[in-house]
Amino acid sequence: MADDDRRDERRPDPDALLALAEKDRRGKFTVFLGAAPGVGKTYAMLSRARRLKADGIDVVIGLVETHGRGETAALLDDLEILPRRRVAHRGRMLEEFDLDAALQRRPRIVIVDELAHSNPEDSRHPKRHQDIEELIAAGIDVWTALNIQHLESLADLVAQITGVTVRERVPDIVLKRADEVLLVDLAPSELIERLKEGKVYLPESANRAVDRFFRLGNLTALRELALRRTADRVDDQMVDYLKQNAIDGPWATGERLLVCVGSDPLSEKVVRVASRLASGLNAPWLVVSIERADREVETPERLQRIETLFRLAEQLGAETRRVIGNDFVEEILKLARREHATQIVIGTRKRSRWQRHVTRSLPDALSRRASGLGVHIVTPDTSTEEMRRPAFRMPRATALRQSALSAFGFVAITAMIGKGIDVFVELPNISLLFLLAVLGASVVGGYMAAFLAAAMSALAYNFFFIDPIHTFTIAAPHEVFALLIFFAVALIAGGFASRIREQAEIARVRATALQSLYDFSRKLASTARGEDAIWLAVSQLQASLKRKVVLLVPRKGDLSVAAAWPPDTELDVTDLTAARWTHDKREPAGHGTGTLPNSRFEFRPLLGPHGIVGVCGIQHAGERLDQNAERSLTAILDQTAIALDRARLADETVEQAARLEGERYREALLASISHDLRTPLATITGAVTGLRQLGERMTPENRDDLLQSIEEESSRMSRFVANLLDMTRIEAGTLQPKQDWVDVADVVQSAVERTRKHAAGRIIETGVAADLPLIRGDSVLIGQVLFNLLDNAVKYGGEEPVNVYARRDGKDVLISVTDLGKGIPPEDLDRIFEKFYRRGKPDGRAPGTGLGLSIARGFVEAMGGRIHAESPALKKRGTRIVMRFPGSEERDQIK
Repeated sequence: MADDDRRDERRPDPDALLALAEKDRRGKFTVFLGAAPGVGKTYAMLSRARRLKADGIDVVIGLVETHGRGETAALLDDLEILPRRRVAHRGRMLEEFDLDAALQRRPRIVIVDELAHSNPEDSRHPKRHQDIEELIAAGIDVWTALNIQHLESLADLVAQITGVTVRERVPDIVLKRADEVLLVDLAPSELIERLKEGKVYLPESANRAVDRFFRLGNLTALRELALRRTADRVDDQMVDYLKQNAIDGPWATGERLLVCVGSDPLSEKVVRVASRLASGLNAPWLVVSIERADREVETPERLQRIETLFRLAEQLGAETRRVIGNDFVEEILKLARREHATQIVIGTRKRSRWQRHVTRSLPDALSRRASGLGVHIVTPDTSTEEMRRPAFRMPRATALRQSALSAFGFVAITAMIGKGIDVFVELPNISLLFLLAVLGASVVGGYMAAFLAAAMSALAYNFFFIDPIHTFTIAAPHEVFALLIFFAVALIAGGFASRIREQAEIARVRATALQSLYDFSRKLASTARGEDAIWLAVSQLQASLKRKVVLLVPRKGDLSVAAAWPPDTELDVTDLTAARWTHDKREPAGHGTGTLPNSRFEFRPLLGPHGIVGVCGIQHAGERLDQNAERSLTAILDQTAIALDRARLADETVEQAARLEGERYREALLASISHDLRTPLATITGAVTGLRQLGERMTPENRDDLLQSIEEESSRMSRFVANLLDMTRIEAGTLQPKQDWVDVADVVQSAVERTRKHAAGRIIETGVAADLPLIRGDSVLIGQVLFNLLDNAVKYGGEEPVNVYARRDGKDVLISVTDLGKGIPPEDLDRIFEKFYRRGKPDGRAPGTGLGLSIARGFVEAMGGRIHAESPALKKRGTRIVMRFPGSEERDQIK
């Protein structure tokens, strides 16, 4: 029973299941791995392809290099071969693998030989393994071949073993991601025999290969590397299987490496050694570079070396990170504890004997304080002199000249001031003046200026103020001691002053960048429209980077330039292709990347919380961005992506609100149509049916009542349809009212008479001022508005009279319709002019379509007037609708 409970508690590893699901969506990647050329990788690959072809599997040849081997070439018969792409390179025509042809053909399996091959300059990807990655991402299975010496992490080891430097390399992460690694093995003695028989290279090439590379010792070492790497890959696959199926087995040891690197040449060897160590331990590893918080000592060259190291580490499968701190040992140990590292890998350069006695190296300090952690120390090769970093580096001639000039100027001025004081007052501590000179020179010119100023000050003080003066001879012994103390104090004070100057400059640069980002964030936060955010980001990037910047956003299924600075910046076909790749793959492309490096721009994706929102391109300007510019670029792009995503969400919210409003109007319209058409139609149908069935037996009075009902309901339907047509004209903007002179009294009288016909028995009182001016408008539309208002007042005003008044208010003419119903709540006074809004009667039924007042407002505003509602109007009850039209003083002349 306990065993059953333990079995039930086992669960597959979620990360392993997610990785398996991701692989199911991609093509399968198979690598035929060999220790050296000629072991039969391509032969084994083609033999297997022929067997699958015979079984009906769709296998095609994308590219295979036979190197003149007849047995291998014979295997290409009966296999479909894709046409190659012809490329001009250095005056020759080369035939290269056609990636687009393979993507268009989309076979089940495509064979692409020579995994480590480098593509020509105008290719989409600089390396063939990147072409293969695109094929796999498209769901196509790929077979390829690789020799072990082409692995990046083994390049230095292979060069040490064979004496041959391998130029074409493949990142270890490519082999690690392979779904299947097939080792093609051949004994070294047999391989050498094949080489002598001319089955690997031509005879003259074979002789040179035997003398240089194909030696028994070299081949044996390469064979061991291939076997070990294949075993590591099989072990990874076994662990993945155990995790996916929740099987107890030989799990990974849980080791995790922390690798410390700098900008020195030894760090490359540290990364490669750490990669081999992590592969052997089957452990993840983190590469970290620590920068001082109070110094900006990194030159562009050193920053470039750090970036190169990070790219190498990422290709070998490591994570990379930058850390800022002053205590390197404390920062390394803190990061190791936070990342649960078990071993630290660090390099150390050769140190002289006095350095070992005077100072403690970083690896020594780590070894003393890293309790419970293993520390691996990588040393440089004894024959590699470039690994030794000089303890002191002379500054450039320009900087040295500036430092010397500033030191000489301060010391000369101080000496003249001191001589002037000495003429009037004899001071025993006049040497303090020269300390001011050292401090001033250090603030202006840095530490080198402080050192030169200290030396010049000591000489000037000795020459002008120590007896015997005007010589460099010192007579009194105490003066010698005082001069030495002065020189030491001057050096220390100058060092502190130059250090403070450096820190102040660093703080100023960082504060300027921080203030710039803060200002950009504030402007971006107050920007609601996506177009404004785009232009703000482009202008900020151009001002910060001093390069051409272009920002593209997806529109109508493709990328289009939304903003660029300068505005005349244009993108060619290669640039647009790189931008589309960045958008589709959500990874950088273009200059300085592994995809379309011939582009003039480096394109980076703008990733928001809900996906990609755009692509930003930065023009190449001859050198890479420095560290501060890179940080500013990343921050601006992140904030811009969030702003664009926010603007997109705001637009979607508005569209959703409009869609919901449209749904509400549509539902109200359907409800109105179903009610206001069905009721009169039912009345008309009933009346017509009664006339047809009982017409001859009905009295004339009954027939007249039915005919009157038909006439009234038909008129009601006609008004309903007219209201719909009027609202359609208003919404479409096609309403064009006349601008004739209108007599308000005539319009009021006509509308009242029309209403009395439809509402017989209702009392409608009118009051029109005698001195009303004419107004500009359309008499038919004004009459329709008045009729709608009167009809609305009759419906909601109860049995009380309805009042219509027209009077002057300054130069304007006011027309009001007042009922004495229950009135309108203050919060609903503006809503009554909305489409389909209706107030119910006490019995709960809301008559009408809810379009009358909305049409009235549309007509009045189209004629330049205004309309509003007031309630309660009289005696705390009722509703008053007031229209205001501009009047004219030309009544008498017109009449």
